[in-house]
Amino acid sequence: MTKITFQTVDGTRYDLDARDGTTAMENAVRGDVPGIEAECGGACACATCHVYVDEAWRESVGEPETMEEDMLDFAHDPQPNSRLSCQIKVRPELDGLVLYVPERQG
Repeated sequence: MTKITFQTVDGTRYDLDARDGTTAMENAVRGDVPGIEAECGGACACATCHVYVDEAWRESVGEPETMEEDMLDFAHDPQPNSRLSCQIKVRPELDGLVLYVPERQG
């Protein structure tokens, strides 16, 4: 299992044990992380699972691909470290990953 932490705007941390091969979004939904709406179910067709990747993890997580970049245009307050959590595949190298949930979704 890979540990992923989601932190909400109020500072509440949700420490999750995520199975490798799943997505960060799937784990947030299973873990009842508030603010991750995931309206499209992970199809990269909305921006309701938007997160900010902790700066220490940006390189490990990687940059968004073109389709994800297009969807991030619909996110609320996108930043250079914005990603859609449905596009972040859980893998052992991401053990300890920290993702921040924005104030609201797009």
